[in-house]
Amino acid sequence: MNEENSARGILHFWHGTKFRLIALGLGVGLAAGIVVVLYRYVIELSLEFSLQVYGYLRERPWYIPLWFVVLALCGWLTGRIVGRNPIVSGSGIPQVKGILQRKLAMNWWKTVLAKFAGGALSIGAGLSLGREGPSIQIGSAIGMGFSKLLHKPKVTEHFLITCGASAGLAAAFNAPIAGAVFALEELHNSFSPVIMITALASSIVADMVSKEFFGLQPIFEFRGISAIPLAEYGHLIVLGIILGFAGLLFNVSLCKAQDVYKRLKLPLELRMILPFLVAGCLGLVLPQVLGGGNHLVNSLLTDNRPLLILAVILAAKYLFTMISYGSSAPGGIFLPMLALGALIGLVYSKAWGMATGAESFYAANFIILAMAGFFAAVVKAPMTGIILLTEMTGSFSNLLSMGLVCLAAYVTADALGSKPVYELLLHRYLSNKGVPGYTAEEKHKVLLEIAVHPGSPMDRKRIRDIRWPDRCLVVGIQKGSSEVIPTGSTRIASGDSLVVLADEDTASQVESTLAGQAASKFS
Repeated sequence: MNEENSARGILHFWHGTKFRLIALGLGVGLAAGIVVVLYRYVIELSLEFSLQVYGYLRERPWYIPLWFVVLALCGWLTGRIVGRNPIVSGSGIPQVKGILQRKLAMNWWKTVLAKFAGGALSIGAGLSLGREGPSIQIGSAIGMGFSKLLHKPKVTEHFLITCGASAGLAAAFNAPIAGAVFALEELHNSFSPVIMITALASSIVADMVSKEFFGLQPIFEFRGISAIPLAEYGHLIVLGIILGFAGLLFNVSLCKAQDVYKRLKLPLELRMILPFLVAGCLGLVLPQVLGGGNHLVNSLLTDNRPLLILAVILAAKYLFTMISYGSSAPGGIFLPMLALGALIGLVYSKAWGMATGAESFYAANFIILAMAGFFAAVVKAPMTGIILLTEMTGSFSNLLSMGLVCLAAYVTADALGSKPVYELLLHRYLSNKGVPGYTAEEKHKVLLEIAVHPGSPMDRKRIRDIRWPDRCLVVGIQKGSSEVIPTGSTRIASGDSLVVLADEDTASQVESTLAGQAASKFS
């Protein structure tokens, strides 16, 4: 065993670990910041070029077939990249979670190159995908690369992967605090002071690199926003509930879109061409829906679009996001998600104004609040959503109202049974890859009560001595007026009532089997 990975090496390393990890995090943040800034620059340049091409094609339509050939080639090449490097498909955030949970592995330098190239082709061609997912995966791969190249112990690697992921988000959105909080709330689902401080160090350095290149202005340019009066907070709860339902629909649709592509039975290279051709069609008639959506969000307040036009853009952006992401093209859903939230917020604001006969003076507020609320409903990470939108807009005036909308959206989505989108996508990714213990769909659970009769095969036996059916678990034993949490050595007696957890689809079979084992052999 490598000395650094031995127990002695690990214990020696952890002596003074915070300072070592902070120093390493600063290095990861610098490297990830530089690469993500370059990635961000390339995709913005590519998308701007694509939009100029569409303007040119409207005046010279005879060149349209040639452009569609170019798009088809880009789609085919993207399919080749993803086919050879499956881990770069889609957002990349579920894969990072899988690596941190030790369920997946990746080659760090191949991931950086493939995600960079695939994301640049996909987003540059106009697919409705965001830069944040690839930025997070690229950053995490750079963190892993630091660990490999510096021959650091395995215990360090996950910290550096987390640092890189945080740095990637910070550089993509100029949001260093959100990058650190994202690491805790979404990647690790727990609070760790060591993770927090190292991720924050990495995020700050990456953000400094990003701001040095792109400037200090926030991503979304909202000026002079005032707080919503408390008297209007009832509308915020309604908006949050709507966003909760919309979040559930978004998550379900993403999975259905992936299923539709899978049923096409086409080679990946040919399947990947489809969203590129759709992008070409939309670029000619509705270019607003191309790309991640940050330009669309910034244009919502300056263009006084009618409600019907906004609804059309919302529907088109939603469907195009499903078509783009379902294909497995490299690209994230953060920005499209925020753009959809912004459109929902503005549609709600205008509809409210039309219904009451009063013009809404808080359209910008509703746009910001809906972005945060939709994020909370889809990702189930409300703190990240609040901090992310605060940093992306450069305004603190909506913190209270944003918290209320996110709370209402989160609770609504949770009550509807909506799962966090990246957890859902990771589950599907692992299932498709054949990782043991994962199935295509999560099974609903039910509780069964089994009465133990005198003289039954279970009577006076310990839990460990009984042959239990597959996919069931004894979670409690009712003994008279008291309930016992069982262990393997717990002895079952006649008169006991077993509380058994089972999958809904096999519950009937499990109940029948256990009832037979608990029945008296004398009856």
